[in-house]
Amino acid sequence: MSNETVTVRILDKEYQVACPTDERQALLDSAQLLNERMKTIRGTGSIVGLERIAVMAALNLSHELLQARQATGMSASHSDLQRLNDKIDKSLLNFL
Repeated sequence: MSNETVTVRILDKEYQVACPTDERQALLDSAQLLNERMKTIRGTGSIVGLERIAVMAALNLSHELLQARQATGMSASHSDLQRLNDKIDKSLLNFL
């Protein structure tokens, strides 16, 4: 499986992200969703700072994922949560 570099734009800042070619659209969709959530959070004016906005967006999305899994009878495994946590950590490093 080959990787490609995809440029995503989140809160008016561009990021280069490597991903498998067959996951390109999923990455673009994820970046768009994150961008929308972060804009909404920034628009409230109650949270200041890009890092805090990113953390709140990540927490909100994680919460929604867990709720969706519970609603469908799926449970989040420890490895799923660890993988999600690792992704959040990597994303936050880009904002620092």
